[in-house]
Amino acid sequence: MKYPRTYHLPYSLGATKDDKKLKDNWFDYFKNQEIVITEKLDGENTAFTSQDVYARSHGAPTRTPWSRNLWGDDGLYWKVKPLLQDNEIVFGENLYGEHSIHYDKLPSYWFMFAQYDETTQYWASWDFVKYWAEMLGVSTVPELWRGKIESEKQLEDLVNSLVNEPSLFGDNREGVVVRLTKAFHNDEFSHNVCKWVRPNHVQTDEHWTRTWTKATLI
Repeated sequence: MKYPRTYHLPYSLGATKDDKKLKDNWFDYFKNQEIVITEKLDGENTAFTSQDVYARSHGAPTRTPWSRNLWGDDGLYWKVKPLLQDNEIVFGENLYGEHSIHYDKLPSYWFMFAQYDETTQYWASWDFVKYWAEMLGVSTVPELWRGKIESEKQLEDLVNSLVNEPSLFGDNREGVVVRLTKAFHNDEFSHNVCKWVRPNHVQTDEHWTRTWTKATLI
């Protein structure tokens, strides 16, 4: 399965007419619940399974030049594959190919942000994602804030503050992702994960594969 579409927060500036925004009463699922806000990185969503590594299309494994760091002879995927279970999908952001944001402080190319169990159809808790990333020897996307939210206004102020800060890996921040820290069923994905994205991100990212360059690590 591909990573589900993530709904935009009502005040996300990068939402287009084709994107989905959170519906009425959406905050009821977040109120007084522990959440984590992570940095949304400007990369390519990739998935590791026990069979292969996949990117935009899950119909066939990715073998694009901008994901060579994953599938090449010494690629990251082959290092973590022996640890993956048959029912498991590990999702991460691959920054090997530079999109529209230039990062000049990258410690690595690939950052894990989710783990899914196809048997139970549950998304792992954030604590398990961090634990499993450590076991796999990879980094997670940067954690920016964690705690309980009491009001919609509190969350909006917090998100607006975080998106106006620079990226931890460069000057510009693509956005943020908000999720409940607990595990949840796939049917509840849209009630447990949402995002804020910078304006015009789609337009600047649209043709990046034609002019892509390899990102630089520190």
